[in-house]
Amino acid sequence: MARGANCRLLVFAKAPVPGEVKTRLCPPLTPGRAADLQRRLLWHALEAASRADLGPIELCCTPTSAHDFFQECARQFNVTLHVQAPGNLGDRMAQALTEALTRADAALLMGSDCPVISADYLRQAARSLAEGASLVFGPAQDGGYGLIGVRESFPDVFSNIPWGTGTVMSDTRARLMAMGVEFVELPMIWDVDRPADLVKLEQDENLRYLLDERDLINDKQQFLC
Repeated sequence: MARGANCRLLVFAKAPVPGEVKTRLCPPLTPGRAADLQRRLLWHALEAASRADLGPIELCCTPTSAHDFFQECARQFNVTLHVQAPGNLGDRMAQALTEALTRADAALLMGSDCPVISADYLRQAARSLAEGASLVFGPAQDGGYGLIGVRESFPDVFSNIPWGTGTVMSDTRARLMAMGVEFVELPMIWDVDRPADLVKLEQDENLRYLLDERDLINDKQQFLC
């Protein structure tokens, strides 16, 4: 999708409240350091979204948009703040995408914890939609996906999916194939959700800056087994 095309980019994010975010990273992180990492990951995601230059960016917040960090993101990146709808992840994504499509011809939705989603990756997703795909996905190594793009509403894609499990992408893929819907899968990505993912961050010279020095893992082997 070319620069200036009618596309919305949605970024899903949870408020960086200690003890409520990145809990599966505690330990080795403390709740406070996990919340700090959440802030850095969201900032990184918004930088990528801004560089992609695909259209307006909407930061979809939970539980509210009132957190000071969300307000700072809105000021720095000129994004609009929205509150995620009630329900499970599928309900919330379906509602956000449906609403975005009332304002644009296409919409991309990404999480805030997949640091390998770059501006080029987002442009590739938008280009897939512009070239005729009904949906586009960024499949994740954990069996889910960290990005979805649509040109029309597909509520059935989000219903009765076992969110948070390793079969999210495979179940979604099977459903779309049964429906006869054309979709594109981009190269595999990974998110930061478990201690082994901290090791990946540390070993990636382009992403290592996201870690505080206190977050570096000395005994990596225990997480890579």
